[in-house]
Amino acid sequence: IFQADVEICLIDASCKSPVGKFWNGNSLLYILQKAQHNEESDPMEEPKPDEAIYASELLPKESSGPVALPFRRAKQLVSFYTMAQNPNMTHLKMGEQVVLPPLWIRCDGSDPEHTYWLGAEPLKAGNKITGINLYMVTCDGPTAAKACSANLEELKMEHKMRHHSSVVMTKGFARYELLGAAAMEDTMVESESNIFVDITWDPVDKMLEMPPLTAAATLNISLESGDPRSPVYQQYRELQFLLALAEGLKTGVTEWPEPLESESTVERVQEFLTGLKKQLDGFCVSANKNETEKIKSDTAAVNGSMKSIFSERGDLDFAEQLWCKMRGKAYSYQELIECFTLVIKSLERGEIQPWIHQGSSSLLSKLIQQSYHGKVEVVSLSGITPIQMLLEIGLDKMKKDYVSFFIVKSSICLLLQDYFISTSVDLQEQVHRVQKLHHMLEIMVSCTVLLQFKHENLFPLTQICMKYYKENPLNEKHAFQLPIRPALVKKFYQNDHPKLWKVDISSGHGQKEVRTTWQVSTDPPAEHMTSDNTSLFSDSTINGGAEERMYFIAVTQCSQVPFT
Repeated sequence: IFQADVEICLIDASCKSPVGKFWNGNSLLYILQKAQHNEESDPMEEPKPDEAIYASELLPKESSGPVALPFRRAKQLVSFYTMAQNPNMTHLKMGEQVVLPPLWIRCDGSDPEHTYWLGAEPLKAGNKITGINLYMVTCDGPTAAKACSANLEELKMEHKMRHHSSVVMTKGFARYELLGAAAMEDTMVESESNIFVDITWDPVDKMLEMPPLTAAATLNISLESGDPRSPVYQQYRELQFLLALAEGLKTGVTEWPEPLESESTVERVQEFLTGLKKQLDGFCVSANKNETEKIKSDTAAVNGSMKSIFSERGDLDFAEQLWCKMRGKAYSYQELIECFTLVIKSLERGEIQPWIHQGSSSLLSKLIQQSYHGKVEVVSLSGITPIQMLLEIGLDKMKKDYVSFFIVKSSICLLLQDYFISTSVDLQEQVHRVQKLHHMLEIMVSCTVLLQFKHENLFPLTQICMKYYKENPLNEKHAFQLPIRPALVKKFYQNDHPKLWKVDISSGHGQKEVRTTWQVSTDPPAEHMTSDNTSLFSDSTINGGAEERMYFIAVTQCSQVPFT
């Protein structure tokens, strides 16, 4: 019979598991929840046998979160699932039995124990189902940290009695948020960025204990670019101008920035060329050096930490200095044409003979190389040509900036050469790879400034980031993981409460293993949980305020039912 009140989602390894906080089993599982029907559709209408039901139709509609089922209804559905997996239920005449993925059902907590998840996981030997694990996740809260108490010995004894076991093992897990602890406290910026450390150890001696320094720790880094507090925010703005040019090249429509300075870009470029001409005429021997110093001064209007982390290179060639004059300051397509017209005429007349780095494939570099021989080809500054010329020199300059940083900070060079700075792909792909480089830069700088990482930690982290980005598209929500020693970051969490702390109590081995998990967390163990005061769901301390952090206390219990 079609269950009109229920919808089901199949979760695989590509999705974040909703039950990952308290269950680390199969990566393929079913999630059952209350159906949310379209107003036009009849919820009681049965689907036709030949109609496929797609995941997009079963998932909750946009802007609405998942909805839980009543506890009694969830228990009934677990019973249906258990009977379907029990090989002894031959009277049901279900035909050939298939081992289904584990099932988890969202519950509304309406029972006395406040159950928010029910789960079922078939146990098998080969292709034969031998039993089933039944799970129950109960939760209380939010409650103050001082009320988060339980007796470890009592929990161990309850586990022994329930599962008739004489020996139990304990394993601890703690998650601490580091970004908030290490970042500046005087500003509040909306961001999805996060740096936290996961620590595991065994055995556990007491509830809510601090992880020992001998524990295994993994740093999880998820950073979004563009935070104004970042030491590389100026590089982010430079990248945004580069992206605007790339988009204009692709669509034919370029978004130009609003004028912020009285001096026009054309005037700046003309002044720059005049200085180079005087140098060639012998009137200003050190003009080029002075110009580079001026560029460095112009771009150093950032905070103190920035100067020591990512400063303008001292070996800017002509094209790179020209980019610095025009980046974010070219306010129209016409200005772009006028600037490049001035440059090309100066080259044609031999008024300047600028130097450029080897290896550049930009059109402007080719014109400069031609000028060394006294002949410059005619370039029509129409259509997309001016935008492409500026994009090319910007790409060249930013690639060298990032390479310089990574070589100095983490001694990474070979991986950069063969992928991230390649010119064998089209301009759009080159821009995409520069975006990846910038995201890696944000991660390295944040770990250097906030966590005070040295070379021995930056080197493996850079390798992890580069390996990921050589195989995947840009993804600023991805959490990069770096194994570390807890002592490296302990000073950032030793005076803070954990975001999540739990103890696993287990007995048995292999498929006979059963667990009881007790955990406290600042986030509810299920996104379908509701509260009259949603601000209680997270840390309510703001800018050093005295409001107390609130926690949810969740217990996961397992029961094993044999079929044979």
